[in-house]
Amino acid sequence: MWYFAVLSLTIGFGLALAAIASATSQGRAIEAAMNGISRQPESAGQIQTAMIIGLAFIEALTIYALVLGFVLMGKLPDAASFMNVLTGAH
Repeated sequence: MWYFAVLSLTIGFGLALAAIASATSQGRAIEAAMNGISRQPESAGQIQTAMIIGLAFIEALTIYALVLGFVLMGKLPDAASFMNVLTGAH
């Protein structure tokens, strides 16, 4: 029974942590790109291309966390069988 409680908490906290880390990383990447563009406007195209590729990689990690969350949610029992486990009914 503890397994299901820990699993459900892990799913929630893991997805929240992935979203926070992704948002922070993307914000820092965009900030660095904007600083680079403001210092060298003639290389804006190259900086923007590199920034978009980097943002795609960061977002891919967040999507992997979301998929892992869906997989782990499939391991949780439905409400009826969980109540049977709690009450001891078969």
